[in-house]
Amino acid sequence: MRVEPDDPTGDWTREGVFEVDSGVYRIPLPLPHDGLRAVNVYAICDSSGVVLIDSGWPIAADRDRLERALAALDCGLGDIRKFLITHVHRDHYTLAVALRREFGGEIALGAGEQPTIARLNDPDHRPMIEHAAAMARHGADELAAWIRERADQIRINPGDWEPPDVWLEETDVPLGERTLQALPTPGHTQGHVVFIEDAAGLLFAGDHVLPHITPSIGFEAAPAELPLANYLRSLNLVRSLPDRKLLPAHGPVQPTVHARVDELLEHHARRLDECAAIVGGDCLTPYQVARQMTWTRRQRAFADLDEFNQILAVIETAAHLDVLVTQDRLRRQEVDGVLRYSSA
Repeated sequence: MRVEPDDPTGDWTREGVFEVDSGVYRIPLPLPHDGLRAVNVYAICDSSGVVLIDSGWPIAADRDRLERALAALDCGLGDIRKFLITHVHRDHYTLAVALRREFGGEIALGAGEQPTIARLNDPDHRPMIEHAAAMARHGADELAAWIRERADQIRINPGDWEPPDVWLEETDVPLGERTLQALPTPGHTQGHVVFIEDAAGLLFAGDHVLPHITPSIGFEAAPAELPLANYLRSLNLVRSLPDRKLLPAHGPVQPTVHARVDELLEHHARRLDECAAIVGGDCLTPYQVARQMTWTRRQRAFADLDEFNQILAVIETAAHLDVLVTQDRLRRQEVDGVLRYSSA
């Protein structure tokens, strides 16, 4: 394997080491059972060692590809001195935990992820069961039953989510010859952070700003009360900063952050209007609204989604409806434990 210049027009998921800036390298790691296909891990190399932004899954395919990539940079897994993690999801956090256990290295994670890390380390925690309760509250009894039928089959290893060494707030992160700024951008998760390098004009965006898709909102073990409102504030925060090169966790590197943020803000404005129009003069549950919407870039019908993606769709619809309540465009009431939305 050799280091190549990054080519945003090529297949962003193919194996390789791609230089996106002097001393900064994009390393795509495979996600074999995930529709996203790959996660971009970024390696920053200097005389003091390697810093990774995000890490991948603790599976042989990711570890082996990362090891080969670092070898092309004349480094090894033991040379990683710090992991800067944008958020707690498995494809970003868990390989860092496994490598720290074996080689050392410091893990830094956004402070807003503390409730999720605590939940995932609770011995009584049953993965997905909180989403069954949410589905019932959103009027999706069939999806709640689907989760409950499978809850005992779903297992997590709490060791995958050992706490980090450092909880990040908004702060500068010195990295030898470079300094990054950690900036909290809650929304996709409560503790999501992006990392900014002013000198090079780079924004390591994690899942906050993705070039081709919109990140899921509210799907986490310890969700926020108003995740979409948080996400929109975080998008506007990033939009208020100087424009930079976008280094996303999924998808090709892009020359501008602002252009994609504008598209994401417009997308969610349209979705809010669509939700309000579907409610109209009725009194509907999030599930009833979600069933009348289309999903993904391919505009798929709700019924054509698999159960897991239907769950994500209902959660995201509820997040939009709750923002409409804060805007006084809808009102919310709870009847027999089920949320219903109607015109304000």
